[in-house]
Amino acid sequence: MTSFNREKYIGQAIESVLASSYMHFELIIVDDRSTDDTVAIAQSYAVNDSRVHVYINEQNIGDYPNRNKAASYAKGEFLKYLDADDLIYRHGIEVMVEYMERFPNAGFGLSVTGFDDDEPYPMLLLPEDIIRSEFLSKSYLTVGPSASIIRKDAFEAVGGFSGVQFIGDTELWLRLAENYPMVLMNPSFNWWRQHPEQQMKQEKKNREIAIKRLNLSLRHLERNRSVFTAEEYQFALKRKKQHFARSILSQTIKKGDLKSLQFYLKKSGLELNDWLAGLRGYM
Repeated sequence: MTSFNREKYIGQAIESVLASSYMHFELIIVDDRSTDDTVAIAQSYAVNDSRVHVYINEQNIGDYPNRNKAASYAKGEFLKYLDADDLIYRHGIEVMVEYMERFPNAGFGLSVTGFDDDEPYPMLLLPEDIIRSEFLSKSYLTVGPSASIIRKDAFEAVGGFSGVQFIGDTELWLRLAENYPMVLMNPSFNWWRQHPEQQMKQEKKNREIAIKRLNLSLRHLERNRSVFTAEEYQFALKRKKQHFARSILSQTIKKGDLKSLQFYLKKSGLELNDWLAGLRGYM
């Protein structure tokens, strides 16, 4: 659990972990120089429960580097993140660990919402299956760290989070997916709190992030080109670009935000045909 100025929520987050049906864990909390009472609240739990360990960074290092720092303190086989403003349900850790132990060759597992799959959970997806699904049909890799469980050795082998703000989780899932099978898990292991200070709200205000997400997808599509036939690769390339164009057009036209639209037209690198295809999809 990483924290920065989460005094409103961290107590509930910690209590949800301590109430878990799975008992064999260490709760590592790494604070990134909070200026409120976050640390004092976290330390009050550490006094009463030896499984809780609180660390304070010497200086603020940012979200994803702090996630790497938290992982560096871990002694267990698995890493399970929970953001300091979220809650994990009582069964969450127990079921996720059980699923991972059922598939010992898997490098990570994700709890994904919004899909009605053809098989019951959990299911093992091989690297090629994950990549092909990501670019040809549906993405399983759009969740945040709270929805994940990762083998520590796999996390270390791919270098952990890169540190790129906002897109660091998706980038890590892609790198893990290129190297390890993934356990696809059912939803509802944790509760994702929505509030004005959360990272996602900040991302929506930064136009550069959408461009970075597009470029991340295109880089990994190119890196995994051998997974696709020539026709599939061209389809995947067009699909990603047109989906981006449709999303941007939907956002900017509804708001009448011509300034942002001009920014994306200039910075995205998309061709006119991509925007026209996106416009047809939007209309």
